[in-house]
Amino acid sequence: MTPSSRPVLTAILSALAEEQHGLLEQLQGAQKQTVAGRDFWLGQLHGQPVALGLSRIGKVSATLTAAVLIGHFGASRIVFTGVAGGLAQGVKVGDVVVAHDFIQHDLDASPLFPRYEVPLYGRSRFACDPALTSLLGLAADRALATSSHDALQLLMGAQVHRGLIASGDRFVSSAAESSRLQADLQDAGHTALAVEMEGAAVAQICADYGVAFAAMRTISDRADDTAHIDFPTFVAAVASRYAQRIVNELLISLPEPA
Repeated sequence: MTPSSRPVLTAILSALAEEQHGLLEQLQGAQKQTVAGRDFWLGQLHGQPVALGLSRIGKVSATLTAAVLIGHFGASRIVFTGVAGGLAQGVKVGDVVVAHDFIQHDLDASPLFPRYEVPLYGRSRFACDPALTSLLGLAADRALATSSHDALQLLMGAQVHRGLIASGDRFVSSAAESSRLQADLQDAGHTALAVEMEGAAVAQICADYGVAFAAMRTISDRADDTAHIDFPTFVAAVASRYAQRIVNELLISLPEPA
């Protein structure tokens, strides 16, 4: 089968198994494949060919997983779901942030390159695919609009935000660190809504391969001194179910595969 004749494969990527629990249960015709020490599940959701994969935690692990999804499985688009810490004022626990672009908050190759700029790329931010991101944002809007009618009471009144997400290889878990990170980014002209540990790496890989990328994060904590307490509870009780709903809404809205 030539690349042009392959069916359009949507890869759903998350850092943790708990974030994909509901999606894996829904997967029709599920087949497991192990590549580079990682388990991937292929099948169909809402008539769409999909691959479920876990990036694991951190930028290096996420980079490898994204490369396998594209290079080995031929993913045509990657959608990242998961949780993040809220940074910007007004981004509260239970809200959803749909990324427009990503930045690595821990990247600093100065004085050779400006702080945050990815060496030899000439930029510090990597944009998500506009069309796929728009569909993901609409899916999140629909999911939040109906959340008050079921058991997800925690998310009543939640909002969808759209904008920049910062990624780095550390778990931001103190108010002082969160404030410093926000201030440093803003001094360089970047206002991040949320912080996590994988998205910027996947965005860069997708840009290199020319693969559409979109990402959403449910806010599990405020990246402050209670983050280590809020995070595991939120992932187990809410994040997987909410990611499942948003991904389902997205897949339903995608064009039917040829």
